[in-house]
Amino acid sequence: MPRHITTTIQDGIAHVRLARPDKLNALTLEMLDDLAATAHGLRSDRRLRAVIISGEGDSFCAGLDFGSAMKEPAGIMRRFVPRPWRGTNTFQEAPWAFRRLPVPVIAAVNGHCLGGGLQIALGADFRISHPDATWSVLEGRWGIIPDMSGVHALSELVGIDVAKRLTMTADKISGTRAHELGLVTEVADDPVAAALDLAEQLATRSPDALAATKRLFDGTWTRGARHTFARERWEQLPLLFGPNAARARAANARKAQPEFLPRQRRLVP
Repeated sequence: MPRHITTTIQDGIAHVRLARPDKLNALTLEMLDDLAATAHGLRSDRRLRAVIISGEGDSFCAGLDFGSAMKEPAGIMRRFVPRPWRGTNTFQEAPWAFRRLPVPVIAAVNGHCLGGGLQIALGADFRISHPDATWSVLEGRWGIIPDMSGVHALSELVGIDVAKRLTMTADKISGTRAHELGLVTEVADDPVAAALDLAEQLATRSPDALAATKRLFDGTWTRGARHTFARERWEQLPLLFGPNAARARAANARKAQPEFLPRQRRLVP
């Protein structure tokens, strides 16, 4: 059976594409497996600098393909069981595995971004949307709730009243409105091109600093000041004395663009 997830890597930038355009990239159970496996595979590539997630054709993702998934109740139940060492089941890991990557992840959204598709987009660090894309926490129309890590992701981006309203009403909103609410980082007429521009800009920075920044913000955003200060110290010391910071200092002294080594192995917990 075709898996409908493709990945290409060029100049350290991985482009992960949902590749089921005839079905608006609606998610099958196998696609969820492959999204998680793709992220897990990318994690070990220390030359990786950024990841872009997009959908082939006219849509990002129309959500879970219920017609396909409900034919496999045993498959749903198997993927519903959490892995204790990760704290996620397959539905949750498909988006959240991209949060675990030590590189920036950018979702480029056009067309439909609904239900599970919206939760995949929220698994990215940045979301660039076409202004006319359609966003919706669509699960409410099916009598269910978002359960692919979306509740936690929404809590990071919008107030609890906005999150409740989006989830309870299942309203469809434009990319422009999603940007106004804080779901979207920026809007662009060509989201993939804009995502590539951002990825290329990020690739000019130290991969060690990018990884540390992602860990620092994701690990402290809702924690107290004392915890955050300690984490800053633990992240900063290896950077200060690391080879890529030395290269950045040397390049800045001669007003040149640094040439960084691959991301160094993590030295802090």
